[in-house]
Amino acid sequence: MRKGLRFIGIYCYATWSKSKNLKHVGAGILTGFAAYSVSKVTVQAAQTDLHNYVKTFMAEPITAVDTLQKNQNDMKTKMELLVMKAQADFCKALEELETDKSFKVDRWTRKEGGGGITCVLQDGEVFEKAGVNVSIVTGVLPPNATQQMRARGKKMGDSVPFFAAGVSAVIHPRNPMVPTIHFNYRYFEVKNSDDTTQWWFGGGTDLTPYYLDEEDARHFHKTLKTACDQHDPSYYAKFKEWCDNYFYIVHRGERRGVGGIFFDDLDTPSQSEAFQFVTSCSEAVIPSYIPLVKKHKNDGYGYHERQWQLLRRGRYVEFNLIYDRGTKFGLYTPGARYESILMSLPLNAKWEYMHEPAAGSKESRLLEVLKNPKDWLGETKSNNART
Repeated sequence: MRKGLRFIGIYCYATWSKSKNLKHVGAGILTGFAAYSVSKVTVQAAQTDLHNYVKTFMAEPITAVDTLQKNQNDMKTKMELLVMKAQADFCKALEELETDKSFKVDRWTRKEGGGGITCVLQDGEVFEKAGVNVSIVTGVLPPNATQQMRARGKKMGDSVPFFAAGVSAVIHPRNPMVPTIHFNYRYFEVKNSDDTTQWWFGGGTDLTPYYLDEEDARHFHKTLKTACDQHDPSYYAKFKEWCDNYFYIVHRGERRGVGGIFFDDLDTPSQSEAFQFVTSCSEAVIPSYIPLVKKHKNDGYGYHERQWQLLRRGRYVEFNLIYDRGTKFGLYTPGARYESILMSLPLNAKWEYMHEPAAGSKESRLLEVLKNPKDWLGETKSNNART
């Protein structure tokens, strides 16, 4: 299952009687969270027929299925199928926790090239707002984006054609005892003037609790470390530190949450191996998070806990709008779809002037960890992470 697209999927189909939303089971890119089982039918390769496989997605892919079928060895195809499957898996796992709410599926196109599928669930019993977005975008890099990439060491001229594929999700639960999760995995490719290609992967998964449960944090980090260790034992420590440094609200002197992993510009050891690593990371999202939701979704809370949750959401908004590189890239891109870019913002948030939690409180305990990131698994920190 880890040697190219033809091994990405288990393409047998069965009815899943527990869900009105999923009528066919296409195992596709399997996650570590076993939400269903498949019959013992002969496993067939993905290249047999994508037309059946894409029926398991939330919507039709942005690229025509026939085009994907003809170009299955192209990394652009592999990544589009990966992000579409990651979106579908996660949306269906979240819907299973709701009683009568499902995702609104909004498929959109972009006149400059490409488009996306935005899935949003609002006002649920468990999730106040959950957004899972896929974008498959092509065109010419705008000057601001080119400048940003040159600042990161990319060598490129002006008016560079590009392809970008990514999946991004932010989940804002209703209960303050349930943490927020964010994940984003993406692939970027540019065509140079000499007809050579530059490519790289990026992404990560991070957790933002409102009340600190150290057992939850250890479970979350352990799941991500397991995914990293399949590919390189040095990845977790390096990307954990990178995550702590990246999700830093400078003007507050605190991190957004308890971290996870984050990386960018990944173009080693090979394109295929980098893709397999990103696949493992995306597969780790559901087992890292869904058990935490199930554990806490019925916990008791009151007005005080809700107000703290709203204040912490305000910090989330500050980071996304001021510092997040992906948000800024999206806003700078011609033909940007602002509804999809800003889906990460919570339905409700709050800003209170000069708020400080009481000393010794549960709120101050969380703040201490946000100001001083913790080594949850006893790993040796890397000195190679980038901010």
